[in-house]
Amino acid sequence: MTALEPREAEVTAALVETTTAPVPAEGVLGRTYRALSIGIVSVVLLIAFEATAVGTAMPVAARELHGIPLYAFAFSAYFTTSLLAMVLSGQWADRRGPLAPLATGIGAFGAGLLLSGTAGGMWTFILGRAVQGIGGGLVIVALYVVIGRAYPERIRPGIMAAFSAAWIVPSVVGPVASGTVTEHLGWRWVFVGIPVLILLPLGLALPAIRRMAGGPVDAEAAAEPFDGRRLRLALGISAGAGLLQYAGQELRWLSLVPALAGAALLVPAVRGLLPRGTLRAARGLPAVILLRGMAAGSFIVAESFVPLMLVTQRGLSPTLAGLSLAAGGLTWALGSWVLARPRLESHRGGLMVAGMVLVTLAIVAAPSVLIDSIPVWTLAAVWGVGCFGMGIVIASTSVLLLKLSAPQDAGANSAALQISDGLSNALLLAAGGAAFAALGGGAVGAVAHGAVGSEAAVAHPGAFVVVFMPMAAVALAGVWVASRVRVKP
Repeated sequence: MTALEPREAEVTAALVETTTAPVPAEGVLGRTYRALSIGIVSVVLLIAFEATAVGTAMPVAARELHGIPLYAFAFSAYFTTSLLAMVLSGQWADRRGPLAPLATGIGAFGAGLLLSGTAGGMWTFILGRAVQGIGGGLVIVALYVVIGRAYPERIRPGIMAAFSAAWIVPSVVGPVASGTVTEHLGWRWVFVGIPVLILLPLGLALPAIRRMAGGPVDAEAAAEPFDGRRLRLALGISAGAGLLQYAGQELRWLSLVPALAGAALLVPAVRGLLPRGTLRAARGLPAVILLRGMAAGSFIVAESFVPLMLVTQRGLSPTLAGLSLAAGGLTWALGSWVLARPRLESHRGGLMVAGMVLVTLAIVAAPSVLIDSIPVWTLAAVWGVGCFGMGIVIASTSVLLLKLSAPQDAGANSAALQISDGLSNALLLAAGGAAFAALGGGAVGAVAHGAVGSEAAVAHPGAFVVVFMPMAAVALAGVWVASRVRVKP
């Protein structure tokens, strides 16, 4: 990418001594980048442990807090508040550097975990998830800015593959550890124990980021003020998504009022925060940003209901339900690694289309385990295939975004990518949660408590089917969008 070549030249020049001896190319673990790479991958490791451990404990937490009908809200609250934080982080990082939003985000992330872990009711639990979302939104955008500033284009696929590899250990260990803790000590210890891991990324990442990418792009230029209009739009997008989620949980005629108010806030905010042409999948950057939302939203929403489906419909323990997703961490990392191979760069567009096909097939096949004659391990195999496709797609959208962004726009464009990701998660979770509740999702919670007989346990498979099938349709539409991410010569 020509806009980033000057930055690459600066990094290379810093490595050249006064002689004219050639400088060997370095990878992400070369002397120049080693400390930074280990530090930011540690941050991703923290996020990965949170996602895998909390996802395993969530069905038990929702059941004990009598909040099964609000199950989707516990996930979507995270994504809703992260939308505002993403825009704030993008401006903050572009104007002051990524160090401050990253440190603030890690702190908020830990505070949210503690709030959820000590919650006495489901709404307090959801509030904690919302605080986590603020932290997560600040962190993820700041990390993209760090990558765009500190790493030359030739090794960015490598650091993206390292991000995916950081999910392997949490994906395997997280469900087992979380399930064991949940069963023997209680689900609260899963939430209050994770903040201890914050010390690792704080100690490793922040000094390296301060040294290599801590300040603004132009240290001599006067700092620009924050864009108040974009912050107002970000507030509108968060409030609008929250109102739509609330309307989806309260299935009454009066729910039309918050639904319409949410839509009125959401539509102009989306148009103002995403690049022109995003909603029609214009070629290049707009299609990349739209694809990220469609892929992440459809897959993550479906995955959110997998543990609950296995616990309530097939009688698995939280540990075994979490382990059904463990192989996905390995295959997701494998998909990212495949795309990091330089010789496959010219085939990136076709591989992204294939990745979305795999995602679609996985979502379609997942609810087959509602049939008692289908072995439960089938879901683990199917989900591993879907995660391989996600590894290809997510890593590619990240690489292409930075390739199509000038350094001074990396924060804003990274925020747009994450807004697409988070907004699709929030809206699709709201829609899926509403359908789940409408078709007897609340009764599933009663079954889990043993409040109704075993006949009722098989009376609500439709509550899960209506979550998975619409997500499969979104993923299928993403196959077409994936064909438009590369700009034709």
